[in-house]
Amino acid sequence: MHPILFAVILVSAIGLIAGLGLAIASAVMAVPVDEKTERIRACLPGANCGACGFSGCDGYAQALSEGKTTNTSLCSPGGAEAAQEIAQITGLAVSASVPMTAVVRCCGAHQNAKNKLEYVGIESCRMAVQVFGGPKECAFGCVGFGDCVAECPFDAITLCDGVARIHPDRCHACRRCVAVCPKHLIDVVPKNQGIPAVLCRNQEKGALTRKQCTAGCIGCMKCAKGCETGAVSVVNFCAHIDPSLCTGCGKCVENCPVHCIHIQGGKAVLTIEE
Repeated sequence: MHPILFAVILVSAIGLIAGLGLAIASAVMAVPVDEKTERIRACLPGANCGACGFSGCDGYAQALSEGKTTNTSLCSPGGAEAAQEIAQITGLAVSASVPMTAVVRCCGAHQNAKNKLEYVGIESCRMAVQVFGGPKECAFGCVGFGDCVAECPFDAITLCDGVARIHPDRCHACRRCVAVCPKHLIDVVPKNQGIPAVLCRNQEKGALTRKQCTAGCIGCMKCAKGCETGAVSVVNFCAHIDPSLCTGCGKCVENCPVHCIHIQGGKAVLTIEE
């Protein structure tokens, strides 16, 4: 027999034997598949963001199937539609679902915030903050290089004048932007609830904040003094609003001298309206 023909036959035989062996092993060692888990998993969007508190969509589907949780609305990206489909499969009640959206707590656009240096390098927020905290005078503000934009799987984030902004109609509250922001400026809040948000995280004294950013919170207490329900407090020279106490009256927005408090859906920079 010709040596080349022999080699071809030998390699083919080895491949056939190995293939049969793998097929038998996969059948013998196969992990049983829970059909209920698979059906639930098919209802989830596959963002694997972990917002549900489990290890991605597979973990949430398994937890629902095994009864480790009965909350069908933990998937923020899937929303009410996914919750309804899960309830039909599991027989559980449809849990109340509040639409959520991300918000960037910074007003440090180019016209407001000053730069302390000219950054030359990889345009990445995580890289830029390694150089004296980033190019802006405010060490707490948005770096503006768009790590969150690149991370968002729903094209819901846009850079506007050096600050990241959220499209609420596109946002699925997957929290991937929250995890990637090196300044921890992004929070997830209820959509269209009329609750004001303080768009600043600066914790310097008011005089220094004003030198860094004309739209930064100066801790003047006017918002807190004007709030009749006690929803507004000032901690470390920065205002905070407790949504559980806020009635959405808007007095804090009116009283803020630097205009860093905004109501979602209003004129502002809290989110971008379509």
